[in-house]
Amino acid sequence: MNIIEIYKKYHLPENLQMHMLRVTACSNLILDNWIGPEIDKEAITRVCLLHDMGNMVKIPEDFSDDKEFIRIRKKYFDIYGTNDHEINLEIGKIEGLSEKEIMILDGKRSRKNEETLASNSYERKICAYCDQRVAPNGVIGIKERLEECKVRYKNKPLSVWSNEEKANYLIECALAIENQVMNYCSIKKEEINDESIKIYIEKLKKYNI
Repeated sequence: MNIIEIYKKYHLPENLQMHMLRVTACSNLILDNWIGPEIDKEAITRVCLLHDMGNMVKIPEDFSDDKEFIRIRKKYFDIYGTNDHEINLEIGKIEGLSEKEIMILDGKRSRKNEETLASNSYERKICAYCDQRVAPNGVIGIKERLEECKVRYKNKPLSVWSNEEKANYLIECALAIENQVMNYCSIKKEEINDESIKIYIEKLKKYNI
């Protein structure tokens, strides 16, 4: 099924669709300039395209006054529960991600940056890095992006980003992951931006999962 059809099937708002497309586009730009160890490019693309399917439950109640959207959001809670990450994994399985791809999806979370840094999996590193480069409105520097997370989640006590010391350590790990990835990439990190990924986004809209 075409990825846009999948997004529509789950009634994802356009901003959430665009986030996943941008993350995947960043990964594809890296893959087209990859000079490192052999990696599973299809796995990276598939994971990135589906990595935030559960974020519907994170969208605030006042995001929209559209009755249909509110009904759909409630249906998500009824079917999947309230844990966005568990929903990501569940929908990933439903839409055909392999066991290996599910492991990448589970491991790429920013809260696991320390483990990702130590991992031998460049699939995991690239997925984690690209997700942490994409802010709600587009591609930005990784430190800027994660500093934004500290601000956004500072009042959520269960979030790792609400703990200043832990958050700063995760940012250090993210920057080290960036170095690992870019060491095997023939372009500079500054060349990964909204302009350079445009062409990939249009291609990805036709991608079949």
